Amino acid sequence: MKTTLVMGASLKPHRYSNMAIRSLVDKGVAVKAFGLRQGEVSDITIDTELVDYKDIHTVTLYMNAKRQEDYYDYIISLNPERVIFNPGAENFEFKELLDQAGINSEMACTLVLLSTNQY
Repeated sequence: MKTTLVMGASLKPHRYSNMAIRSLVDKGVAVKAFGLRQGEVSDITIDTELVDYKDIHTVTLYMNAKRQEDYYDYIISLNPERVIFNPGAENFEFKELLDQAGINSEMACTLVLLSTNQY
């Protein structure tokens, strides 16, 4: 099963990261989530500590470029197949680091990819 890690997960239903978790679950995608506040969205626990997840296929980012800096090494260490920079999360510095690590990345919207069956 291909697992997606949502970085910047929110408990607030109107936030795009929350919508993404719900949409991923609805599509049958295995989900892990990391955010500032612990809780659950669609029975997915939002972790507030970095976990050494195994078999992460996709990391989808819902945090701005400045906030991402603290997580560069962590995300690269997970060795995902791809990282999605959602709107507002674009980060060309991190994209370059991912390219150097052999990790695919794309500037895209997880919700659009899911709704158009391109995920």
